[in-house]
Amino acid sequence: MTRIRKAVFPVAGLGTRFLPATKSVPKEMLTLIDRPLIQYAVDEAREAGIEEFIFVTAAGKTSLEDYFDTAAALEHRLTASGKTTALDALSVTRMNEGALTFVRQDQPRGLGHAVRLARRMVGDEPFAVILTDDVIMARKGALSQMIEAHGNTGGHMVATMDVPLEMTSSYGVLDVFADKGRIAHARGLVEKPHPTKAPSTHAVIGRYILQPSIFDRLDEIGLGAGGEMQLTDAINADVGNVGVCGYRFDGERFDCGSIQGFVQATAAFALARPDLRDAFAGYVADRTQCFRSAA
Repeated sequence: MTRIRKAVFPVAGLGTRFLPATKSVPKEMLTLIDRPLIQYAVDEAREAGIEEFIFVTAAGKTSLEDYFDTAAALEHRLTASGKTTALDALSVTRMNEGALTFVRQDQPRGLGHAVRLARRMVGDEPFAVILTDDVIMARKGALSQMIEAHGNTGGHMVATMDVPLEMTSSYGVLDVFADKGRIAHARGLVEKPHPTKAPSTHAVIGRYILQPSIFDRLDEIGLGAGGEMQLTDAINADVGNVGVCGYRFDGERFDCGSIQGFVQATAAFALARPDLRDAFAGYVADRTQCFRSAA
């Protein structure tokens, strides 16, 4: 089994659904409880054994780069003040020397283009792609689950979850020919099909394990729908070469690229924390009662 050592994080998006907050703060730096979205993605990757982190960024994302840099002055002040708890909280932001690479995407040209920009850093080995918008709450990280399963399947692998048929038009959907347990072998992917034409209800979520052959396919397909380079098109073009399967991860996914999903994630993660759960649950119960009384 080939180890998955590298992960690509496409973080060049504008985050327009969160304006005006994202006018000065990158979407990936929006805080879910007490950590930015990017930290959840990095933590999941670390748990899965990822050693090299490749961020595809854009202009205005320097705060993201600074976040993983050493804050010597801050750490010195915390040490001098004896604030060990605060100092320990910074430990998750520390990365091994040489583990981070930042690549600039000059203009938004699609997910496929962002992945293609990582070619030189990835080299000739399979790699992971993590979309930070999709935050997954799970006992064992979704990427860890996928890497374990990928050892038996090889090829390209995408994370999936079952959605109602009427929601398939909001997702990439697998065209499945064999389904066993958590793994679904597919003929390819269909991007946002109308419910009457959806080949399944296996919706693709923002976790991928890709073979390096995907870079050749990205070179070949050029720009697709919306004038962007579509990763889905490249995966479909490579199905005959390496195959593709979906993996139904065990966990709960939150679409933190939307305000509704972000709010839901905030509530779920607060309720999952022993230090926040009781007070937060009581507050929500009180507010809910007030809302119902007013109605």
